[in-house]
Amino acid sequence: MAVRPILLYPDPILKTPAAPVGPGDSAITPIIQDMLDTLRASPGVALAATQIGCSVQIIAVDVSRKKGETGHGLVVLLNPRIRHQEQARIIREGCLSVPDYTGNVLRYERVVVEGLSPDGTPLTLTVSGFEALAFQHEVDHLDGLLFLDRIQSLDTDLFRRKSI
Repeated sequence: MAVRPILLYPDPILKTPAAPVGPGDSAITPIIQDMLDTLRASPGVALAATQIGCSVQIIAVDVSRKKGETGHGLVVLLNPRIRHQEQARIIREGCLSVPDYTGNVLRYERVVVEGLSPDGTPLTLTVSGFEALAFQHEVDHLDGLLFLDRIQSLDTDLFRRKSI
């Protein structure tokens, strides 16, 4: 379909909670394809529909795009929810929609995420490590949250990315 521009903060769509979707809705098929095309063309490992301007609850996560990571491969979830989380830790996080900054945020090492596959099959995944961080980050996007919202102190926990 198409590589879409990734919305950048402070675009208001990024701060708006997304609407649930039904797997039988034919309107989601082109959105999912555009998300996958956009993700492939980006340096990221995950994308929420809100980041391409569609305020619906769809995420795509593929941490195998990062060297040394495997995870579950490409996962597309509709209406995802984090159902369980354990082992809190502070990590440095970035975002395609906030390209100039990273920040220290509280995330969980292991999570259980539930949602629907695009064909409507219920999925429950237990994920850990970098993959768990990616799922938490993308579910936040669907709730209208950015990693900036999770930073304790903008003075000590927000960092400008170094130019290459």
